[in-house]
Amino acid sequence: MQPSITTLAAAAWLLFLFYWLWSARRVKSSARGEPVWSRFFKYWLPIIVNLVLMFPTSLYEGTLLGTRFIPDVLWLAALGLLLAVAGLLFACWARAILGSNWSAVVQVKQDHELIERGPYRYVRHPIYTGLLLALVGTALLLGEWRAVLGFVIMFVSFWRKLRLEETWLSEYFGPAYGEYMQRVKALIPGVL
Repeated sequence: MQPSITTLAAAAWLLFLFYWLWSARRVKSSARGEPVWSRFFKYWLPIIVNLVLMFPTSLYEGTLLGTRFIPDVLWLAALGLLLAVAGLLFACWARAILGSNWSAVVQVKQDHELIERGPYRYVRHPIYTGLLLALVGTALLLGEWRAVLGFVIMFVSFWRKLRLEETWLSEYFGPAYGEYMQRVKALIPGVL
């Protein structure tokens, strides 16, 4: 892995984190949400495990998780950086469009609005799409099996989360959300 590319990727993730925290300060109050214990095990624990797996460290050297699945070449690292930055920007765009309807956990907000503009025209869960793309890029940057495992863990977590979100949004918005689901795929335009 190329050190300067790794530094740029780390900077992109840090900028994303700062934006995410800053933009979370003005959101609508919750009308319905999951219990705290449920959120921890379904969402926060997978994020913690993913961070431990993807954090640049020599901890995994000599293990299967520390084995490379792709060669350590500049063009793959650069592609990983490009995908990571593109995914983070896509997630930030989606977060900005969602505005005060956003929450880090599964919630229905007071006066919740069905957003179908911006990236929501292409996928129903563009924040997850962007973050998964960023994780694919990060996995290419790391090039080790631990990053693949981290991606799989986050994909499963996001998939579980979006299924619950869709159940609640279908209940809240009724047929309008059903029509939206038929027109727009969940994570990958035209595919999934």
